[in-house]
Amino acid sequence: MRLITRLFVFALSVISLPAFAVPTTGLYQVRTALPSQQPEERAAALGQALDILVVRLTGDTAALQSEAVAELRKDPQQLISQYGVEGSSLVVDFDPLTTESRLREAGIPLWGANRPLLLVWWLDEVDGSTTLVGDSQELAAPVQAAAQNRGLPIRLPLADLDEQLAATTENLGAAQPDGLQAVSQRYAADALLGVIAQSAGDKWQGQWRLWLGDSREQGTAEGADQAALADAVMLAVSQRLAPRFVAAPGAAQSITLVVQGVDLARMAELDRLLTPFAARLRKAQGNTLTYLVNASPEQLRAQLALGQLREVTAVAAEPLPTLSPLSTTVDQAAVEPVAPAPAVP
Repeated sequence: MRLITRLFVFALSVISLPAFAVPTTGLYQVRTALPSQQPEERAAALGQALDILVVRLTGDTAALQSEAVAELRKDPQQLISQYGVEGSSLVVDFDPLTTESRLREAGIPLWGANRPLLLVWWLDEVDGSTTLVGDSQELAAPVQAAAQNRGLPIRLPLADLDEQLAATTENLGAAQPDGLQAVSQRYAADALLGVIAQSAGDKWQGQWRLWLGDSREQGTAEGADQAALADAVMLAVSQRLAPRFVAAPGAAQSITLVVQGVDLARMAELDRLLTPFAARLRKAQGNTLTYLVNASPEQLRAQLALGQLREVTAVAAEPLPTLSPLSTTVDQAAVEPVAPAPAVP
């Protein structure tokens, strides 16, 4: 079998574009219900907190069925740095390094902290009247709490008059977000999420649409109340987004990544973007950095798109040599373009 290291070349614009994707804050802090202070109730709440974190880090509820997670659930405190009680909730802080290490050792692929920033257009329909949920409204609290619970960075619009006129059921339910594009520009988000929530008897139902680049996702959800519906919507959206950024087991490969036009300000941002791929900086020459990463091509492209990088053709690169059948490591020097010798006068 021959092992080939693929070469990817990306470039930053001469005019530095804003990086919309942001590190998700509070990713390792979980808040869960605590009915009482009884030891068995606290133990159950700690186990539930671990389950919430695993789904948050993977975007996959199937990960809860793994033997590794079942083993960790027996003693979740081995992953916890601290926890405390706030009212009727248990607030648990997991240790990021220990948690990631244990899950990666078990072969569970993880979603990094840099995630698409969603602009959420949430429309409540009650008794025939509609209300656009704005950032400073009381109705925003369950939507923001649900996004935090599922590890999604979001923004809610201000809900001014122009936005209320644009956020109609027709625009939120359309296949294309044309009716929302103009009023969404000011928020500089990576993706738009439109939700139409309706009260149906003793429960809430919602239809949602996600627009991310050229991709379109949609679905339905329901819950006993608005908070439960918001959590169901955010969970569904997380499960649709995660496969774009989390490589399936066996899909990752060794890739040489060359990024051009990097300055000091963007270097730290680039390091954050590449954290999930165990990136190793192999060469720095001027404003060009060369990394060796472990990822699938699709996952790498999706992640770098969050940093507003564009892929360019590596026209100057020599054909990449293949390694011998017995080779188990990649010789980085063998896969990098070799500069031609200077001409003799």
